[in-house]
Amino acid sequence: MTSLKLIEELSNAYGAPGFEDNVIDVVLKHKGNLKAKRDNLKNLYLYPENYDESKPTIILDAHLDEVAFIVSYIDSNGLLGIEMLGRWEWYNVSAHLFMVRDRNGKYVKGIIGSKPPHFLTPEERENGLKMSDLKVDVGATSRDEVIRSFGIDVGAPIVPSVQFDYNEQNQTMLGKAFDNRLGCAAVIDTLKALEKEDLPVNVVGALASQEEVGLRGATVTANRINPDFAIVFEGTPSDDYAKPVDQSQARMGYGPQIRHKDSSYIANEEWIKLVNQVCAANKIPVQHAVREGGGTNAGKIHVNNLGVPVLVLGVPSRYAHTHHLFASFKDYTHTVKLAVESIKAIDAAFLNQFEVEYD
Repeated sequence: MTSLKLIEELSNAYGAPGFEDNVIDVVLKHKGNLKAKRDNLKNLYLYPENYDESKPTIILDAHLDEVAFIVSYIDSNGLLGIEMLGRWEWYNVSAHLFMVRDRNGKYVKGIIGSKPPHFLTPEERENGLKMSDLKVDVGATSRDEVIRSFGIDVGAPIVPSVQFDYNEQNQTMLGKAFDNRLGCAAVIDTLKALEKEDLPVNVVGALASQEEVGLRGATVTANRINPDFAIVFEGTPSDDYAKPVDQSQARMGYGPQIRHKDSSYIANEEWIKLVNQVCAANKIPVQHAVREGGGTNAGKIHVNNLGVPVLVLGVPSRYAHTHHLFASFKDYTHTVKLAVESIKAIDAAFLNQFEVEYD
């Protein structure tokens, strides 16, 4: 159950965009024999010991950060004004527990408070609150107390506070930040599964920062590694609670999601053909998705340099961009197996079919 321990520690870690240090510490703890390197934007690279510069390179991508907030001001009552880091909806955060980082790197408990029903105007009762109506309360009574006693300043990151849990009976995980700590775990487990294999390609992990605020880290990782191919792992939003079964493309417990299209990229059909063959040969359940919205680091990676064939694999996760998410551990293990077997299936015929010169 090593993978579960890895997922638990990654899920519990605090990693607002731009403040991914705690997550990096967990990755370094679990990296095994992989070599690690961090860059100026807090992206983390994982290299196998047998890395060979003469071979084509596949990048395994996942993002370190999670949706969060940042302190924008401190009012006279000691309440913290907030700005979103990534997309939230106000009704998903009110009255929930958060952690605010102080200037020494320690985290202080707080809740997002909002007006109780006694003080709501008729308009607020009818239309709901705005995100700008919400503030974080750490239990202080003045601005001076927040700054001096709590050590909290403008610019401090704020993250959800949730402890991971696992139901052995149905192999269901409950926790925060499955978008995209499940992807981070999948990168590590895939690299470890392949590190003794004699492959025609290099396989390099790139755990990117700041995905939730505009795919920023992946812009740098793609430039740095300049990959020939890529697999992007995501904790993809499960839609089985929101759509009829015949329209759902990310049902929890029904296998990895292969994403064909979203607002940031269109899948490479050669990758799709390969993974479909691998799924059939290994009896891996899989779901196919065409999404109108959403986006992943594939949006930046696939247009890097001269173009990169990209595959996006997702672990369906219910209630994305909220405090509490459910995901199936079986879906996770199938996702890792699909990635491992797909990379092992790569041969010269696959590698040579992309760039073609015509007479």
